[in-house]
Amino acid sequence: MDDTLPAAISPIHFAGIPNAAAVNVALLAAYERESRHERVRRTHHFGGRFENIYIDAEQLSELAPVQGFALDCARRILDREALHSGFWFNEMGPGHETSLHTHEENDELLSAVYYVSAPPDSGRLVLKDDEAQILVTPRPGLLVLFPPDLPHLVEPNRSGQTRLSVAFNFGPPQAVA
Repeated sequence: MDDTLPAAISPIHFAGIPNAAAVNVALLAAYERESRHERVRRTHHFGGRFENIYIDAEQLSELAPVQGFALDCARRILDREALHSGFWFNEMGPGHETSLHTHEENDELLSAVYYVSAPPDSGRLVLKDDEAQILVTPRPGLLVLFPPDLPHLVEPNRSGQTRLSVAFNFGPPQAVA
């Protein structure tokens, strides 16, 4: 075995949603409409902001094209028809960043991020795989899928605008009680 070879890199997948511009305009307007309601759940308060913003899918029909596209991609990658998916929004204003973390808290099989709005210099996604770092420059309409145990962070938003993304976790169907 050659010790100079890097460790295996985790599989990372990229996809672009069809008609992203129109989908994102509608989704951004819906997010603005719904995100300020008191029924919205917010978690992970760091650096003066909540990193995770949960809006019920029933309140946000504009998410359906993105959620369906992401689920189709996850089904193909995992070669599984039946999957459960969960999602949350990440709104990053100027100066905000997301610390190193994973998504392996439960039974996730695949994680993803979809960019709704991503001004230039609004923070790259940094995926850390052993000694390797994969840097992803966000752009509206881009979907990035990766293993849930892959540590990742988001660099500081150095733009003067807000960046909005939707994160997804995919796992086995949940048992009905």
